[in-house]
Amino acid sequence: MIPFRTPEEVAAALPRVVTHLARKGLIAYPTETVYGFGTAISAAAVDRLCALKQREPGKPFLVLVAGRGMLAGMGLRLTDAAERFAAAFWPGPLTLVLPGGEGRVPDALRGPEGGVAVRWTSHPGAARIITTLGSPITSTSANRTGEPSLMAAAEIERRFGARVADGSLVVLDAGELHPSAPSSLVDCTGPAPRLLREGALPAATLRSMVPSLADRP
Repeated sequence: MIPFRTPEEVAAALPRVVTHLARKGLIAYPTETVYGFGTAISAAAVDRLCALKQREPGKPFLVLVAGRGMLAGMGLRLTDAAERFAAAFWPGPLTLVLPGGEGRVPDALRGPEGGVAVRWTSHPGAARIITTLGSPITSTSANRTGEPSLMAAAEIERRFGARVADGSLVVLDAGELHPSAPSSLVDCTGPAPRLLREGALPAATLRSMVPSLADRP
């Protein structure tokens, strides 16, 4: 495990973490809510993440960015509604499903509605990883599919010890995290935005910025 609690520890960890991601390796890292698994945005790296999670195809992973300029690099588009949401709540606990990315984003990251789920992370350590790497990373809870999310780096090391031992998974130790509400999730691929999950940002707060927001299906 690599210490990842203080700004100094984060800075010391960055060279190894970024090199590992560039080689399509996997990391376990702290987010605003739980520990996440992540990797680079490439088909091969995402396949490795699916294998680690023991996840069947068809359920995409979230993409984390550290600036709106990264959206253009992936070919993703902010609709009018998404633009207003992003201006009000990014970086922060809001995930937007955006259109675009054809030919640039692996199909495994595209949801059934045709878009790609993106959040500008407000976690300083995760943001520094992405900024230093110069490109987004994936994000999914650090667990096997169907199991509880893990809140401590030591527990991740115990559960995934074989992957840590063979060097395919690098664990960033930020101690034990405290549970918090997940990000709110809004689909911005259609004519009107749709609330897919009400999380840290209540529907009323989101609707104050975009009154046309439709309720959860």
